[in-house]
Amino acid sequence: MVNLDKAGTYQLGERAVRRIGYGAMQLAGKGVFGPPRDRAEAVAVLRAAVDAGVDHIDTSDYYGPFVVNDIIKEALHPYPANLTLVTKVGARRDGKGQWLPAQSPDEITAAVHDNLERLGIEQIGAVNYRAMFAQEPAKGSIGAQVEVLATMQQQGLIGGVGVSNVLPEQIKEAQAITPIVCVQNMYNLAHRNDDALVDSLAAQGIAYVPFFPLGGFSPLQSDTLSREAARLGITPLQAALAWLLRRSPNILLIPGTSSRAHLAENLAVADITLDDQAMAALNGMA
Repeated sequence: MVNLDKAGTYQLGERAVRRIGYGAMQLAGKGVFGPPRDRAEAVAVLRAAVDAGVDHIDTSDYYGPFVVNDIIKEALHPYPANLTLVTKVGARRDGKGQWLPAQSPDEITAAVHDNLERLGIEQIGAVNYRAMFAQEPAKGSIGAQVEVLATMQQQGLIGGVGVSNVLPEQIKEAQAITPIVCVQNMYNLAHRNDDALVDSLAAQGIAYVPFFPLGGFSPLQSDTLSREAARLGITPLQAALAWLLRRSPNILLIPGTSSRAHLAENLAVADITLDDQAMAALNGMA
């Protein structure tokens, strides 16, 4: 059985969590919309993750929408005392599954309450404000939204405040309002715009949680990645996750999957440490 403690832990707000967690987005239907093809398997995946030692699950009420949080509650409630649930707000879905901004103070407040209700909890471990200016981070103030989350934290509804899809200057704006416990941006072997930010956050003791750590809806593909993975006897996607773990100690992984077999492959990364040759080769892909 995989020992996730081999990958270490890192602070996420007031809690230390294992560095390999689980992202629940893929538990919804195609396009993160509607019910899953196999709800029983979705429930089984969540239970298998927690049984294996996962203590950090990333979710959102707009996955489905609502579907994923309902499945999490069905599978895991009442939750283990050591489980940290993290959600994100700032978007909504229309009847066709389009992603739309939902960033007014009232929408942010309602979204937090909706997450709490559907998950069946009184406080959520952390809430990320997801800036939806564009698919890539774009300039714009996030102060009003972070202030809402800071107020809800003071009310005891949120354990920690995080931000997602943001630029360094937006993080500084948020930090002037409240301590930021995590940043969730796109980052992987092929998308390294946040190299300097990862290091800056590590120096501050702030967790960096890469979304799409395996490339998202178009999985990472590279001859270099495949060659080094074959040399080490692991899969290319395991090598990509292992690179992230070694890249910086503040990186928390949340790879997602809807199958127990793929979950086992992801969690097995805890037993993998890339050697210097692999790191040099993969670093050269940038």
